[in-house]
Amino acid sequence: MKKKSIYCVYLLFIMLSFQHKDAYASNRVTVATIGGGGALVNVGVNQEPQKMTNQIIEFWKGEFGKVMPYHPDLILLTEACDRPGGLTPEEQFKYYKVRKNQVFDYFATVAKANRCYIAFGMKREENGVWWNSCIILDREGKVAGIYNKNFPTIDEMEGGIQASKETPVFQCDFGRVACAICFDLNFDELRVKYEALKPDIILFPSMYHGALEQSKWAYSCRSFFLCSFGVLTAPSEIRNPLGEVVATSTNYFNYAVATINLDRKLVHLDNNWEKLVALKKKYGKDVVVTDPGRLGVVMITSENEKVSADDMIKEFNIELVDDYFNRSRDHRLQQLNLP
Repeated sequence: MKKKSIYCVYLLFIMLSFQHKDAYASNRVTVATIGGGGALVNVGVNQEPQKMTNQIIEFWKGEFGKVMPYHPDLILLTEACDRPGGLTPEEQFKYYKVRKNQVFDYFATVAKANRCYIAFGMKREENGVWWNSCIILDREGKVAGIYNKNFPTIDEMEGGIQASKETPVFQCDFGRVACAICFDLNFDELRVKYEALKPDIILFPSMYHGALEQSKWAYSCRSFFLCSFGVLTAPSEIRNPLGEVVATSTNYFNYAVATINLDRKLVHLDNNWEKLVALKKKYGKDVVVTDPGRLGVVMITSENEKVSADDMIKEFNIELVDDYFNRSRDHRLQQLNLP
């Protein structure tokens, strides 16, 4: 390796280690996830459905109080966040018919009062069809979008839950948001649809953690990934588009909060080493280059109020990771003389 190349590699890794935290970012979003499933455990089931509904609303009043001091832009709650534990399927539907929109309406008042988005998992009926849904409320408490679970479990479908084939991406005032619910995470055909859509954030309310699948989805979709896990056996986490955990709940606290910057791009190191050095030299604290190691891909995040990550990449002719992979595919086909 030439001395110049060695110097560039050394200089780049020194620069990667400098992370400026106080710079103003044009697209910073504070997100919170609340997990733990307290509503499923603490509600007494040997009582009338209305009393269970009242207790669930009281429960969530306390849970919201944990994260509101952070002034979040977006809060994610668990799958089936208002379902009492210990009910048979028949008892659940009896409860839902009394609950109706009471919990939904309460969440809407919280979203409006705190000027934040709230996303939550809830079973609901629409025109006689039952769905397992993730509902997103906007800062006015109005519906910003509803995602219906594409892959309910067999038990869910046999119990009356309808599968969906729609994969909407919802435009919020801070960026584009998509959803997946629990069992959905096992199906590559759903993930591949989101790969093409590349939302800024994927919301994952769930009773199943997903383990490595969470990082796989985050990286392959180039998206931030928020998980609200419904029980305390595993954490609720916030991941960046490299699949790294940037905030997590713990055995002491069932929530996690992070301020993420959606003005980011992923690039491969091949053919970009010296360009990344030049980028950092010019913008200094106004650009963050995050290297997860062993991947060969880094994330460029703009902390500049006026210059976006996309502008920086164009200025230095840095190739995006997906463009590089596609160019590699094309080059291979040419070499093999394939169409």
